[in-house]
Amino acid sequence: MTRVILFLLFSANLWAQLPEGPGREETERLCRNCHELERSVSRRQDRDGWQDTINKMVAFGTKATDQEFALIIDYLTKHFPAEEIPQVNVNQAAAIELESRLSLRRSQAAAVIAYRTKNGKFKSIEDLKKVPGVDAEKIEAKKDRITF
Repeated sequence: MTRVILFLLFSANLWAQLPEGPGREETERLCRNCHELERSVSRRQDRDGWQDTINKMVAFGTKATDQEFALIIDYLTKHFPAEEIPQVNVNQAAAIELESRLSLRRSQAAAVIAYRTKNGKFKSIEDLKKVPGVDAEKIEAKKDRITF
């Protein structure tokens, strides 16, 4: 019970740290129902990437007006842009980093970690592409963000 209370307090505190601006309220209201703040904004994408994320949310049943979605996309694009994405060392990264910086699904990030735990450090992009369940094209597209 104590952990749950601490998590809720911590999550509420993170939401309070979102930058002020048009779209903040809508982002908080819609995103916090399914995600903790770190997961919601950690992706750091360009406008097209944020639009794809919103499209996925809609497919999962998120309801909002077109105007609210537009505000959210503008807000996320401005405050969490793609050009600020640091590279990720795939031999040290936690799952959240693999998800956010390489746009991997949770299951794919878990597969990368399990593979490196079992087989040792990755030495190249080709090694990373061998992970079962990970889309090799996605890895290739994000190779400029990957370090070893």
